[in-house]
Amino acid sequence: MVGRVEKYLLKKVRRDGAIHMTLIDPEKLSLESASHIAREAESGQTAAIMVGGSTFVSTPHLDDTIRAIKNAVSIPVILFPNNVTGISKYADAIWFMSLLNSLDPYFIVGAQVLAAPLIRKFGIEAIPLGYIIVGQGATVGIIGRASPIPYDKPELAAAHALAAQYLGMRFVYLEAGSGAKQPVPNEMVRTVRKLVSIPLIVGGGIKKGAQVKEKVDAGADVIVTGNVVEGGETRGKVKELVKHVKWYRRAMKQLKHR
Repeated sequence: MVGRVEKYLLKKVRRDGAIHMTLIDPEKLSLESASHIAREAESGQTAAIMVGGSTFVSTPHLDDTIRAIKNAVSIPVILFPNNVTGISKYADAIWFMSLLNSLDPYFIVGAQVLAAPLIRKFGIEAIPLGYIIVGQGATVGIIGRASPIPYDKPELAAAHALAAQYLGMRFVYLEAGSGAKQPVPNEMVRTVRKLVSIPLIVGGGIKKGAQVKEKVDAGADVIVTGNVVEGGETRGKVKELVKHVKWYRRAMKQLKHR
């Protein structure tokens, strides 16, 4: 069953063509910094706040971070967990994700089996997501024991994404990794978009508006950025990214109506 947060995301994608989400890593930030970034990102018109990191964080600190963020914003707060420890009962929703190209069954289905009863107990909205690590994969690839999809193998990424869709997952995420030197290639995004009809999320290594525009042009429905907003001037940076998210799809709509 599609929940409130998922309906909100799908509606915004249909209306705006593509959306931006801000990722906050609770391991890197104080409660004050996390809530400040979330508030500034909302002012910059980010659609939702994702909370999660590549390594481990204490559950009490995660709970405190989620509560601080929710006190600061009105947009949804979505968990982006790296393990069962990344679950907080204070979040609005959770990406219930399977790391499809992990070599360890734990990250494909094991952690999900452990997490499911807890998510149900807390009443958190679960949004099924196929998660695919691309390129070098950065820290998340190491932690998740992934066999990253090479940048020059877009057809392999597309096959993974199509498998996610056929398995019933309602979103698919191409992840280059936090702080990646190179984002997911445009050709890979384009190839995946041709094969799947579910919303396509792209994140990792995206730092500039021009890169955002390219990814949306190639077919991304959601752009996720994290590191780029941690160094200050969050509102301005998010506004710049959101502007390029919306610019392309708005231009395409105008062309269709001519």
